[in-house]
Amino acid sequence: MTNAREISVEYLARVEGEGSMRVKVVDDQIEDVEFSIFEPPRFFEAFLRGRPHTDAPDITARICGICPIAYQMSSVHAMEDAFGFTVGGPLRELRRLIYCGEWIESHVLHVYLLHAPDFLGYESGIHMAADHREVVERGLRMKKAGNDLVALLGGREIHPINVRVGGFYRTPMKRELEALVPELEWAKDAAVETIRWTSGFTFPEAELDFEYVSVCHPDEYPFSEGNIASSKGIDIPVSEFNDFFTEEHVERSNALHSRVRGRGAYHVGPLARYAINFDKLTPLAQESAIAAGLGPVCNNPFKSIIVRSVETLYAIEEALRIIDAYEEPAEPYVPYTTRAGVGHGATEAPRGMLYHQYRLSEDGTIEDAQITPPTAQNQLTIESDLRFVLEQHLDLPDPELSWVLEQSIRNYDPCISCATHFLDLTVERD
Repeated sequence: MTNAREISVEYLARVEGEGSMRVKVVDDQIEDVEFSIFEPPRFFEAFLRGRPHTDAPDITARICGICPIAYQMSSVHAMEDAFGFTVGGPLRELRRLIYCGEWIESHVLHVYLLHAPDFLGYESGIHMAADHREVVERGLRMKKAGNDLVALLGGREIHPINVRVGGFYRTPMKRELEALVPELEWAKDAAVETIRWTSGFTFPEAELDFEYVSVCHPDEYPFSEGNIASSKGIDIPVSEFNDFFTEEHVERSNALHSRVRGRGAYHVGPLARYAINFDKLTPLAQESAIAAGLGPVCNNPFKSIIVRSVETLYAIEEALRIIDAYEEPAEPYVPYTTRAGVGHGATEAPRGMLYHQYRLSEDGTIEDAQITPPTAQNQLTIESDLRFVLEQHLDLPDPELSWVLEQSIRNYDPCISCATHFLDLTVERD
């Protein structure tokens, strides 16, 4: 008699859009795994068509409440690429600085409130705070340090309004940045402690074969400039993204699935950046990673919480470096002339590489837009991880299986809402 077991998650609450997961198991063999995110049509690419290029940073910032800087920076780099100029000096450093703020606030939120409860056995960060008040307060204080950077440079914490093509509408005075230093110095020590804390968690055994993909700069841990590189040999300028990567529509999902052409799934995010750019971390970040038990490459997705903590430390150290060396620019932006062309931009959102492409008319009007977010690029890899986890844990009771599947998805922090405790697991047995 055939022993069939069907795991069906019809609706994933608290994700950006609607999602589902279905697993079919026959005689203890996994026949099918489907992880689908049904994001409602958002039309951002269509919104951009016919608008002036100057609208792009503010419109794309609304795509994500926690990663607006990534969308703004990808858009401005693409516009500047199309118009044939680059931004250097203090303005370039300020762009890295505001990116530091976004990484700090996003990584800390995920580590402390969304992911750590999985490892410590709590339903949520609020429940965890009842027993670990000081730990949660440390996380909230660290996150505020990132918020303050974004607010100063971006004009406000959520959906910043100070970023523009060519630079900023207003640049900060040296003393404004220096006022943030004491809290960032505290946060640096707190970040080292965060790495120690997360490294003490108990992790499921998992050593997976990923193709990691990230932006790669010859001299810097990547935020917003460099080639696109992979752990399996890709090293291309951003303009060749569509030559090596493709987005495919899958009938069961409104979100496009990304693949490496001729190969398949790939992985973007902290694990990818870390594996490809470990040598560009600061000495303290490298030492802290090694002390936490990581090597130069980490292939256990559950340990992404440690890697995020290492990246948080890096972002804090980078922020302090930039503030210390900062010289106020003469002008807040670089003047430029519009022209017809196609521009490309790829930057590193906290969750992974984000690619933008725009086709512009002579006067700078947007004729077409392509936006490829980290979530779409990671979907196939998440599905593959779920299959691996199921193979390892099919003997678990339904509640425990649900827990480990949720945790597997949260390893990727595909978006803030998707990273919460959301799976409502239904198991049907024949």
